[in-house]
Amino acid sequence: MRVALVNPCWTYEGSIYFGCRHPHLPLELGYSRALLEADGHEVLMLDGQLQGLDNRALAARVRKFAPDMTVVTTAPTYLFWRCAPPELRVAAEFLELVGAERGRAVAVGPHGSVTPGPTLRKLGADIVVRGECEEVVAVLARNDEWDGIQSTAYFRGDQLVVNGPVHASSFVDHPALRWPREWLLGHDHHHHRFDDNQTGLGAEVEASRGCPYNCSFCAKIDYRDAYRRRNHEAIVDEIDHLIEQGVCYVYFIDEIFLPQKALLEALVERDIRFGVQTRIDLWKPDLLELLGAAGCVSVEAGLESLTVEGREMLAKRCRLGTEELVELLIRARRHIPFVQANLIGVVEDEPELVDYWRGHLIAHGVWANEPVPLYPYPSSPRYRELWGEPDDHAWERAHEHYLSSFNTFSDIQEKRPRPLAELEASCCSA
Repeated sequence: MRVALVNPCWTYEGSIYFGCRHPHLPLELGYSRALLEADGHEVLMLDGQLQGLDNRALAARVRKFAPDMTVVTTAPTYLFWRCAPPELRVAAEFLELVGAERGRAVAVGPHGSVTPGPTLRKLGADIVVRGECEEVVAVLARNDEWDGIQSTAYFRGDQLVVNGPVHASSFVDHPALRWPREWLLGHDHHHHRFDDNQTGLGAEVEASRGCPYNCSFCAKIDYRDAYRRRNHEAIVDEIDHLIEQGVCYVYFIDEIFLPQKALLEALVERDIRFGVQTRIDLWKPDLLELLGAAGCVSVEAGLESLTVEGREMLAKRCRLGTEELVELLIRARRHIPFVQANLIGVVEDEPELVDYWRGHLIAHGVWANEPVPLYPYPSSPRYRELWGEPDDHAWERAHEHYLSSFNTFSDIQEKRPRPLAELEASCCSA
């Protein structure tokens, strides 16, 4: 089978999108390609941002390839599935430009995982994968008949057919990924790095997937949920190959980069710098020192709230008090050039208290952002607390709630975000 894997050319004008807008490696497509090629399929993998191609140019390449199946993502890589743009206009535009020459259209991403019906209608896709996608994409390519394939959804006439639960990939045995040299040359961005040595190529790597915690704000119920740790040899092999290709910095996209002494010790021996996102309360002082010695130059620590009450409201399950957390962050900063205490706006946190602790952290070299308004993604516990299980209007409901609840938004949003109906006006049957 001939399979096209496409990360479209993302645009964010008017979006609430919280994630980074630079190009990043589409790990979900990389894993899919590895599994497909192992099965003997011919694969075309495209990324609009890394290759400098707009959706029209991407569509032209796909038509020339004449695939039997085209897979398109609805979020800008696995790194951002938990904070995806709510709107589906980008993927819809790409599929419309390809037209009938796409073969069968498969949508992967957070939207189809939680709300398959609206995603199929808005995209005009033939099928959506629910949950983590790479293994299901490989199953689709092995079968001419798609009825009954688990963790998929499609329309049979006017009836939505949903097969089985969302999929969690085995992940632990995923192979070391290989990326085209020209893609890496288009990736000079060092994700979440803020020190003065941002030279050379960047990349993204995945050492673990999922998280053992269930914080109320985290959109992971329908994908990237259960914690799994990847085979150590594959991680090191992948990083070694990236170093050979000129990569100087990698960002571990893990939801929660837990202390892994063997991996850190391996990184000590390699000429590589890296960044992580983690929970500071899970690190001991000696491991923070090892983290710095291994080459970590950026830590995004999910503190979220500066009060016990706020952390309880967010279901953080944190055993440490604010003073202890602050001390760990300051200790981490002694070994790591950039440490951020990531904060979310919660009503339990009095502004004066937030200002005090932010000032204290910043005075000790730890960056603490202005608390960001909470978006109730349909795959988060917070959404279920407010409205129950997501239905066909879940994204619209969450979006309207967000816009009506706040007068100010995150500092990466230059203008007030637009309503979802406006953003998706061009989508198929939106």
